[in-house]
Parts: sequence; structure tokens; C-alpha cells
Amino acid sequence: MKTANLFGLSQSIKEQNNMNMQMSQNHSINTIELFAGVGGFRIGLENVKNFKLNFNIVWSNQWEPSTKLQHASQIYEKQFGADHHSNEDIAKVKVIDIPDHDMLVGGFPCQDYSVASTLKNAHGINGKKGVLWWEIYRILQEKKDKTPKYLLLENVDRLLKSPASQRGRDFAIILSSLNALGYAVEWRVINASEYGMPQRRRRVFIFASKKGTHFYNNLKNNSITDNLNTQGLFAKTFSIKSIDEKKMISRKLSKDLVDITDNFNKDTPKTNAFLETGYMIEGVYYTSRIEVDYQGTYSVLGDFLEDEKNIPKEFYISDEELKKWAYQKGSKSIERINKTTGHQYTYSEGSMGFPDSLDKPSRTIITGEGGASASRFKHVIKVNEKHRRLTPIELERLNMFPDNHTIGVTDTKRAFLMGNALVIGIVERLGNSILKEIQDEL
Repeated sequence: MKTANLFGLSQSIKEQNNMNMQMSQNHSINTIELFAGVGGFRIGLENVKNFKLNFNIVWSNQWEPSTKLQHASQIYEKQFGADHHSNEDIAKVKVIDIPDHDMLVGGFPCQDYSVASTLKNAHGINGKKGVLWWEIYRILQEKKDKTPKYLLLENVDRLLKSPASQRGRDFAIILSSLNALGYAVEWRVINASEYGMPQRRRRVFIFASKKGTHFYNNLKNNSITDNLNTQGLFAKTFSIKSIDEKKMISRKLSKDLVDITDNFNKDTPKTNAFLETGYMIEGVYYTSRIEVDYQGTYSVLGDFLEDEKNIPKEFYISDEELKKWAYQKGSKSIERINKTTGHQYTYSEGSMGFPDSLDKPSRTIITGEGGASASRFKHVIKVNEKHRRLTPIELERLNMFPDNHTIGVTDTKRAFLMGNALVIGIVERLGNSILKEIQDEL
């Protein structure tokens, strides 16, 4: 089943910009994109077709602290223009220089969100230095009465369980801090492939809505089961089987972030406090496990491959090199010695599917996907009896980016950028649901 055109995959950015110009007289949801990478959130939101509303990216920021060459930012500027784009450490950006906006989006890093102390000044709390969540918090706090109505954020699903010694503490800090700022929060762990998209990529998506908005009022006025099963943003966008209220977890969050840092889930630190879906309003959260209930078509890796005549020779793997790949992908048991303690132990790992199946969605793209060296986690496919790696264009397609979106840097860097990206189709579907929900308010 060919599904390569799902969710506007083949639409060029130029065509999308033309569409945006046609909708310029409509109401816009002015949006800023933080930790923008190469613009995955932006493409997903701008793909949404709604002739009453559209998303308008009024400012963006991308900064990679570990490198002098700002490849992601360079690609972002190349594709969308340099106007209103910041390539500066977000911690050094003054909030007054960030335009007022209706929605803030971004995929922020999963870090230790602990709070050092409560301060007696206008800054409120002292978050851990260098942690980018606290930059989002700073923007929201300093915008005061001009805080955005909505937040749409993405992170690895590990966020719900971190740190390992106090599971859920970091997410509890995020929820409580957003509650203090007047937001309700919904979340869902989504595996893109389970909803017809071409990559098995599990990420947690977080949607926050400000008090007084349509979404906030819906959560407040509907029942708990209705919010999780049918009425919440995620329930309306990504269907699930009905949740039994008896299997839900409900708890009240402390308003003291230092108290959460020190004490959250201390009694049962290995028990998950937050499950795959949930919402929080007025300091109380409700969460549950889910079963996906998707009735649409599914995508597979084979649907997104380039024509073999376009594949450069360096992507093919020789018979001699193939042995190295087979070893990396196979099961193994290796005796090792801990360099610090001198303790000898056995390192074991099971075998992986090799080559990757063309009849299933791809595995998760990782940042180390590029390069010719044999690796356990890189994709290898077999086409016309030849083994090869995936090309940058194919990696882009598996994240649902337009072809050659990342062109201009090395193939290895292009693969790295896709390993850091998100599956655009998820953002597009959420964006479509957001506009549908609020268009009647105009």
C-alpha cells in the first residue's frame, strides 16, 4: 500500500508558503518555535489546511551549544528565511525581544529539572542552571499577562519516568510549574507508526492551555473519563480504546517545587506516577495506560524508498563489509572488565532483524544513522539482492519532511539532524485538531 503522500509529505515548502499567503487575511495563531532544529514543528503546523485559521510562525530560535557550526540553524534559515529567526543561546535572549504570541512550540531536551531553592524575588524559583525547560518557564513568567494561550511540546517518553531514583519527579515539576502559571496540561505518549506513519518513534507530546481558553474550559467541565476517552485534544486526534476509570491514577500535586524535587514519589520510587496519557487541571492530575484504536491505513518502510537508479554507490555494502554488519546485528556474549573496579562481567545482547523489513514501519532513526561504518542501530535494507544503507532523502521521508529539506550539509550530518527531528505527521494532526476546536470562537 503506497502511502508516501500521507499528511502532505510530498508538498514543497514553496507550495506551502503560497498557501499561507492565500490565507493571510484569515485569523492567525501567532506561534514561536523554540529548539527549532530544522523546523519540524513549523512544517507540521504550516501543513494544516484551515480556511478560517492558520499558524503563523512569528519567531524561532535554534542554538546548538556543542558545535561552532550551526548546521540546523543554517538549514532553518535557508528553508524559511533569516527574518525573525534567532541563532543565539536561548538563555541569553531577553524575553522583551521575543514577540508576543498565541502559542509556543518546541522539542526541549530531557534533563534533570530539579529546583535548587525558592527565591523571595520576582523570579520565583531557581531552576537548575543550563536546563532548557527553565528557559520556557522564564519566557512564560516574564510575559506575565501576555503569556501564550497554548503550548505544544515534545520530548522522549523517558520524561514521564525520570529520574530513575524518583520516577515522575521531573514531569511533576513541569506540571506544577505550569499549574502555577494558570495552565491546564494534557499529555500522550504516541508511537507514530501506530497511527499510520512510517517510523516506530515513541515520544511524549504535551499540550498546555491557559485558563479561560476553550481547551481549559472543556477539561474543567467534562468528566474525567470523557476527557481521556473522547473530549481531550489527544483523544480527539489519536483514538484509543475506552479507559476504565478504575484503572486511572489520580493525585494532587504540591505547589512547592522544592518539595516536589525533594519528596515526589519517594515512598514508591520505582513505581510510575505518570502513565501514557493524562491531564492536569488546578493541581490535580489523572493518568492511565492506553490501547491504540486506529482504523486507518498503515505505512511501511518500503513505501518511502528512492528509485534505486538514484542511489549513490557509497550507500551499497560490499559482501566483505556485510559480514561486519551481520556481526553487529547478531546476538553476542562478550567477557568484559570494569576499568574502575576490575570486576569481570559478561555483556550480552540479542539479535536484531537483518536486513530491516521493507514490509514494516522503520525502526527509530537515531542521530548516529549516518556514515558507512557497521553499526547495530543503523538501518540496512535489501533491494534487488543488494544491501545498502538509507539515504538522507529516505530518512527525511520517514520523518515526513519534504525531500532534500536538509541538503547543504554532509550526509552524515543530515542523518544526525533527522535523528534529532520529530515525525511531522503527529504535529500536523494535532495542529489540525487545535484549529478545528478554536475556529468557532472567532
